[in-house]
Amino acid sequence: ALRERAAQIHREAHDHSEWSSARVARYEESLSQPVDALGRIEIPTADVSVMVLEGTDETTLDRAVGRIAGTARVGESGNLGIAGHRDGFFRGLRHVEAGDEIKLTTLDGVARYRIEKTLVVAPSQVEVLEQTSEPTLTLVTCYPFYYVGDAPERFIVQAKRVDFESWRAQRDAALAAR
Repeated sequence: ALRERAAQIHREAHDHSEWSSARVARYEESLSQPVDALGRIEIPTADVSVMVLEGTDETTLDRAVGRIAGTARVGESGNLGIAGHRDGFFRGLRHVEAGDEIKLTTLDGVARYRIEKTLVVAPSQVEVLEQTSEPTLTLVTCYPFYYVGDAPERFIVQAKRVDFESWRAQRDAALAAR
């Protein structure tokens, strides 16, 4: 189902009402580029539902959000860093609070994270992306959200994984119930 959903990324309709006009134009330009999705991140309290791609180059971040190089890979233990534009897909992060849930759907299953904290840091404070011993998710976007020009700070959302449901376990349970 995720592969089918990833193929649909070319046809997805997104609410761009809170996006900058420049971001919308770059998103539309990016639609001609092929992509390979790693998963989908959903944050209901922030109205975020977007595919996660590999990397943080401009084309990737114009199209979706991206895994930050050097952080854990999707499905691995450790600190998975995901970046997105504040005037695009991560605009809604301004609404999140500690305790909110984040769902990450991948080819392996569904991981649920609970937000522990948000913070604002200088761009040089990359320690927020250091590896952790437990499964952690760190979201990064520029801050302030409505700053004109290159934003001087970064808004960080840190969450711990609280649950993981593998597709295989779900299938096995369904077969056992028959």
